[in-house]
Amino acid sequence: MRLAKKVNDALVAVVLAERRIDPYFRDRFDGLLQRPLVACVQHLINLRRQDERLGIAEERLLANEAEVTSGIIEQMSLFTRRTYPTGIAERAGNTKTYGIVRGEFTVLPDLPESLRCGVFREPGRTYPAWVRFAGPGPLTPPDIEDNGVLSIGIKLMGVEGEKLSDDEKMTQDFTGISAPTFTTPNIVENLKLQKRLVDGTPILYFLQPFDSHILDGLMQGLYARTHTNPLNVRYYSCVAYLFGPGRAIHYSVRPRTPEKTRMPRNPSANYLREAMVETLGRREVLFDFVIQFQTDPHRMPIENASVEWPERLSPFIPVATLRLPRQRFDSAAQLAFARNLSFNPWHCIADHRPLGNQNRARKTIYLELSKLRQSIGGEARIEPTGNETFDGGPV
Repeated sequence: MRLAKKVNDALVAVVLAERRIDPYFRDRFDGLLQRPLVACVQHLINLRRQDERLGIAEERLLANEAEVTSGIIEQMSLFTRRTYPTGIAERAGNTKTYGIVRGEFTVLPDLPESLRCGVFREPGRTYPAWVRFAGPGPLTPPDIEDNGVLSIGIKLMGVEGEKLSDDEKMTQDFTGISAPTFTTPNIVENLKLQKRLVDGTPILYFLQPFDSHILDGLMQGLYARTHTNPLNVRYYSCVAYLFGPGRAIHYSVRPRTPEKTRMPRNPSANYLREAMVETLGRREVLFDFVIQFQTDPHRMPIENASVEWPERLSPFIPVATLRLPRQRFDSAAQLAFARNLSFNPWHCIADHRPLGNQNRARKTIYLELSKLRQSIGGEARIEPTGNETFDGGPV
């Protein structure tokens, strides 16, 4: 185990060194090589897959799904208790909060009838939202050391209808990361990663010689980069959701403007939050919420999150706008509020039910870990209304 830890730490050092120079070449690299390399890696991933013979929006339970889910909860709980024995406990994933900001989620006014479903049923309707931007985790080091794949959590409020998780009554959550595929293809492999995290050797999960996950690691690496501002980033659901009966989608949240924040010469420990503060202090930020329908159950799988759904088979379609108005959001009280919130894709109405084994497991995993971290810190679980007030506010 000592040798494995040393190898892991050496590889981490290499990654951290690359993070320092990444801003000086990454835009050019991505422009020239990212898509061809993604296509190559995805081809190799698909060569190893068998056709599950599923239909559109069809799921298939894993034989040991409940047992694996319990194992993931056990490992992540062990990590949380070991890392935060007392005091404030952070999330075990999507850990560092860069900011929790107010937003407005507006359904497009001219939405076609075929897309009027669930929260998108009423064209032009606006929902108040809290939007959390965060880092990958599972720890909270200085931003330059841990920001390769960022995350977003969108919580709409004032959403009528029975929810599939009864711990919240009037919300609808959408979550995503800055890569179109997930770190692990399914929960069986995710349990292996969680055990590696507890052992302190997560990189070796991808490099295990007799159980290689190198292709998944390459996919993450092709999208992981040193980010300069979470508001400049596109986010992806990575996993599937219903869009009404018999239709499955992926969704994405993409920034509308091409503005790119410059990397600071000497980045502080919280330079990503500072970049958000600067941006929202001078202008509003707009994102397009877009959806992609599943049209080929094999090429666009539901039970395997390591496969990017090809846009040539099904392009993304805009259905809503997420507006973040000018605001101040970095008070201690507002950041503490972020810890009281629970983001869970099962905070949803039936029209948007999560699909696939990773999503099925999330229902229990997210709820149990949320309860654990809030019990450690003595913090209360809350369901926000959108009427919360903090120091600062609109600019």
